Amino acid sequence: MGSNSKSPIIFTFVCILLSFVLLVDSVPINETRFRPVEELKKLRRVRARLKKINKPSVKTIQSDDGDFIDCVISHLQPAFDHPMLRGQRPLEPPLERPKGHNSSDESFETIQLWAESGELCPKGTIPIRRTTEEDVLRASSLRRFGRKIRGRVRHDTMSGGHEHAVAFVNGDQYYGAKASLNVWTPAVTDAYEFSLSQLWVISGSFGNDLNTIEAGWQVSPELYGDGYPRFFTYWTTDAYQTTGCYNLLCSGFVQTNNRIAIGAAISPRSTYNGKQFDIAIMIWKDPKHGHWWLQFGSGMLIGYWPSFLFSHLQRQASMVQFGGEIVNSRSRGYHTSTQMGSGHFASEGFGKASYFRNLQVVDWDNSLLPLRNLHLSADNPNCYDIKAGRNNVWGNYIYYGGPGRNAGCQ
Repeated sequence: MGSNSKSPIIFTFVCILLSFVLLVDSVPINETRFRPVEELKKLRRVRARLKKINKPSVKTIQSDDGDFIDCVISHLQPAFDHPMLRGQRPLEPPLERPKGHNSSDESFETIQLWAESGELCPKGTIPIRRTTEEDVLRASSLRRFGRKIRGRVRHDTMSGGHEHAVAFVNGDQYYGAKASLNVWTPAVTDAYEFSLSQLWVISGSFGNDLNTIEAGWQVSPELYGDGYPRFFTYWTTDAYQTTGCYNLLCSGFVQTNNRIAIGAAISPRSTYNGKQFDIAIMIWKDPKHGHWWLQFGSGMLIGYWPSFLFSHLQRQASMVQFGGEIVNSRSRGYHTSTQMGSGHFASEGFGKASYFRNLQVVDWDNSLLPLRNLHLSADNPNCYDIKAGRNNVWGNYIYYGGPGRNAGCQ
């Protein structure tokens, strides 16, 4: 009787134990069954995106830094995927540059790493840095790939961990800007941080209608997978929400030049207490057609942003900025050691600190003018600072930058 009464208890216990084992066993089976499906879906989305970005090329040049530069027929570049450009061809460069433009003081020595081999893209094509699966997978999300995070133009306060040291003018109508800035290789200490130096041409409020056009150099391990300073462009018409992108990673900017690859590494770079290398950048609005043109170096026109991309910038800009920006993610619980510019403070001056020289704006009459009422702003001067000056050779200039984390910057 006693042994019979125990049998149901033992049977029940065994059933419960088996159920538990089966339940535990089923978890990893389901996970391994579903995870590859999700990964395959993501990979398919990534490859579809790459197909839109990477156009068929007539020639490919490999750079010493590992980049592949594809020579793409100019009217097949990503810009012409835009509904308002489909079936068209790039415009001829404007005949008239801003009055007062003088290329005699611009550097001829700075080129891009991929071009050091002497190979160039044929006439009628443009060089495009090939985007890889690894480039896309490094992004925080496929939707955000090639885009900036909101809050990357300084107005009154730091936003989202972005810190600036900038000079700016506002309160007037601006039709462009020009400056020369020296190129460095600042250390970026976190994979999702960056360090850049650029010109901003801005219009609209600092709300959701913000329009910007931007160009300069940046170090961005997330975007490029390395620590090289690279020539870059950016645009947005809704404060970085859904419009715009870096370089040629979406339809928008129309490139016309076959010698410069946007997004490619700049070489050579400046060294501390050594030789300085700078690049000249000018952005201006062509009075005839209203498009915003980009000039790089000694008079090379790179291409243009069609005016229809914008709302406020269809007319003119209301602010121009020059300077540096970093992201401070505080991923280790304290201020980042990511450097801005050379990684040295403005007070160290020439050969040690980063600079912008010959700062100018373009007025309503398509004339380049020196700056009036220049304002300086450093979000966190113990980490990165800025100072301005003026002389007969450099006109308006600024020194800016810093090391990030130090005894005064925690």
